[in-house]
Order: sequence, then structure tokens, then C-alpha cells
Amino acid sequence: MSDSKPRVVAIVQARMGSTRLPGKVMLPLAGRPMIHHVVERLGRVPEIDEVIVATSTLERERPLVEYLEGIGIPVFRGSEQDVLERYYIAAQNYNADIVVRITADCPLLSPAITSRTIRVFLREYPKYEYASNARIRSFPRGTDTEVFSFSVLKKAHIEAARPYEREHVTPYIWMNPEQFAIKDIISPVDLQSLRLTVDEKEDYLLARAVYDSLYPDDPYFDIGEILQLFLLNPDMIKINQNIDQKEIGQ
Repeated sequence: MSDSKPRVVAIVQARMGSTRLPGKVMLPLAGRPMIHHVVERLGRVPEIDEVIVATSTLERERPLVEYLEGIGIPVFRGSEQDVLERYYIAAQNYNADIVVRITADCPLLSPAITSRTIRVFLREYPKYEYASNARIRSFPRGTDTEVFSFSVLKKAHIEAARPYEREHVTPYIWMNPEQFAIKDIISPVDLQSLRLTVDEKEDYLLARAVYDSLYPDDPYFDIGEILQLFLLNPDMIKINQNIDQKEIGQ
């Protein structure tokens, strides 16, 4: 990489085939598909140079691909199961020096939290090659951000062999700290009990309630406004409080 500013590309992995909530990335929030809001919120992160969506080559992804192409969002299509390969080729095709990994089930992701994670990485790169605010849980689920260099992604792509390492992209990196310089980003306030991701119907109902409450008056709402909403409406966070989180490898 040259001395010029590294090119930061956010790659959002998305698919229509979720087993727990099929087609969730196209479910409506404030009149637009969930994937629209994920990309829109990433667009408010100043450190990101480009946002692309990486999905599979399966026919069932057609509604997702057609929607994204219709609103001018770049789409890369690759392996359904080997998401690590999908990320590697997408990053290569879009000339990424630094990759920001985001999943499409996070319509309440925080531009502020993602921006902070990227800034910490860039400030300390190349001392650190991988940074995450989710490896040690302290931020809400659904604000997860992983940042890593293309060279680290290439090494993981070449060396990772186990199926869950290929499916989940980054386990090979963070399970081998002796090979990679890892930076964990910890929240100054412990918010790990908050669940803002969308895996189940109840998660979607919570996300919809947040969007219905905040988006019409402030489409740029962030984590502060969400927390304030929950303080004023404590019953809202009970909507999905009984969901068991599926961990990587289960």
C-alpha cells in the first residue's frame, strides 16, 4: 500500500435465505427495505469511501439485487456458503485497502459507533491489522463493526479451512491472535444487553417500532436517540428480550 490514504470499503453481506426470518433484508422499515437503511446509514460514516453489498449467485437473491441496482448500490455476487471467498473477491474487485465488515441484519447500526471503530483502526494501523467492537461484547448487538486490512483478509482466505471459518469470514483472524495484531474496541458504557440486530420476528418488530417512532422526524437518528427512546418507552425493549442469541459455530 502506498503512503496515500488507504481506500476504505464497507462490504455488507446479505442474503434472502435466512432460515429464521426468510427475506428479512427486504422487509419494510419506514417504507423502505431494511437493506436500504443499512446502506444509507453506512453512507453517513465519513471514513468509508464506498459501500457495496455482497450476496450469493443463487436465483433467490434476484429481488435484493434488482432493488440495489435500481438505487445505484454496487452489488457483488459470489459463493453462498464460502462467504470468506465472497469477501475476498469483492474486496479485490473494488480495490479495498481496508475492509469494513457489516451484516445486512443491522438496520439500527450506529454511524457514530462504526466511525469510531474505523478511526481507532486507522489511527493505529499497521500496528493493528484487525479491529472489532464485537469480539469482546460491550456494544449493542446490531452495531457490530469489524475492520481489517486486505492483506489480512487475503491470508485468512488462503489459510482458513474449517467450514465455519469460511462461512463467518473473520473467525480465523480473531481465533489466531498470535498471527494477527488485534485491537478490541470497548464501549465506555456497557450496552451489551441491548439487542438491535434482526434475526427473529420479534427483532423486526422492535426495529419497526424504533423506525416508526424516530425516522419520520429524524432520518439521521443514531444510538443516542435510540437509547433516549428506550428510556421514555421501557416496554419497547421487552419486545425481543426473550430471543436466544445464536453464536458463531452453533
